[in-house]
Amino acid sequence: MEQSEQSNTKNNKTHTSRILIIFIALFFSAIFFVFGFSIGKTQETVSVPFDLAVIENKEVNEDVDFALFWDVWDLVKEKYVDHDSLEAQDMINGAINGMLSATGDPYTVFLDEEQFTALSEDLNGSFEGIGAEVGIKDGILTIITPLEESPAQKSGLRAGDKVIEIDGESTAELTIDEAVKKMRGERGTELQLKIFRIADEETDTRDIVVVRDTIHIDSVRVDFLDDNIAHIKLMQFGEDTIKEFNKIIAQIKQNQSKGIIIDVRNDPGGILHTAVVLSSKFLPNNAVVVMEEDAKGKRKNLYTTGAHPFVNTPVVILINEGSASASEILAGALRDNRDDITIVGKQSYGKGSVQELIPTSTATAAKITVAKWLTPNGEQINEIGIAPDEEIEYTNEDYESENDPQLNKAIEIMLEKIK
Repeated sequence: MEQSEQSNTKNNKTHTSRILIIFIALFFSAIFFVFGFSIGKTQETVSVPFDLAVIENKEVNEDVDFALFWDVWDLVKEKYVDHDSLEAQDMINGAINGMLSATGDPYTVFLDEEQFTALSEDLNGSFEGIGAEVGIKDGILTIITPLEESPAQKSGLRAGDKVIEIDGESTAELTIDEAVKKMRGERGTELQLKIFRIADEETDTRDIVVVRDTIHIDSVRVDFLDDNIAHIKLMQFGEDTIKEFNKIIAQIKQNQSKGIIIDVRNDPGGILHTAVVLSSKFLPNNAVVVMEEDAKGKRKNLYTTGAHPFVNTPVVILINEGSASASEILAGALRDNRDDITIVGKQSYGKGSVQELIPTSTATAAKITVAKWLTPNGEQINEIGIAPDEEIEYTNEDYESENDPQLNKAIEIMLEKIK
């Protein structure tokens, strides 16, 4: 009887170990980082003091010594002066963040509940903050774009500004999501930024105070210029952008516009599918909009879809340093598929990677770079950007005097096209 119980116990341990290995492989998608814990799992997140956390299944892999991780875990639990204030879930989230940051990719991140909610608000077009898209450029926190009519834009922030400090704290070690979290805040509160700007031969730092507000993002709008030229301004490629764009199509047709200026300056991008659908409006059937290249170098073409109302309409595209991601997909797709496209402005930001948002619970997610994207001609633009056909400066003097030489040049080129 005793031998039978020991045998059952051994089998149960073996069975449990196999289940644990399968769970870890699925959860971390074969990333070599393993830890299991038991803190009373429920449907909701349970806050467990770090000192009370019970860690089980501290297995050591033959190739990677995971014992080091557990040794440090135990050291913090035993030695850290304020260990009573630590919570196990925060420690685990921190470990996950550290694992993802080891990729060296600023877009591969773990989103806790607050960050996940903030991302959802961004895509839905409403949140409280300063209204600026940020990224990591050359290892430095950078303003990709201040949104139209946002507190960031009104304070004088511009695309390309390097953010050195946020509220007196250095940004050198901040991730993108940590920086966004610091910039978000209650309407009416102040945010102090120290920025470094390289423009118009200026190389000094300056302090900028931004008053947070509720940010509402209209993802697309249209104005009709002289000679009935349609000026489409895209602010982002969000969840409602396709529906809003379809309304604009009706307006353009009603006004019988002979030419369209697509303005993606300071558009940080958004959803890949939205970029494909919007590009399709200007391209023929079965044209390649973008190519995805996975870790093994395998390429997959994404083709035009839906209706193509403007396939024969003259188009000029406006880009600048704040045009990123989906904006660059659209510009690259039209340039590579049509000989009559002219791009005006400045070199775009250069974000040529695709992220997949993978829920890890009901309130958290991992955002992981799963592929690089290339233009239809196979051009890799990551950290390079798209070069305009006509490079036009937009100086501080132009900005302050509300003169737009880039748009003026686009209009000039369009008038030549529709003669």
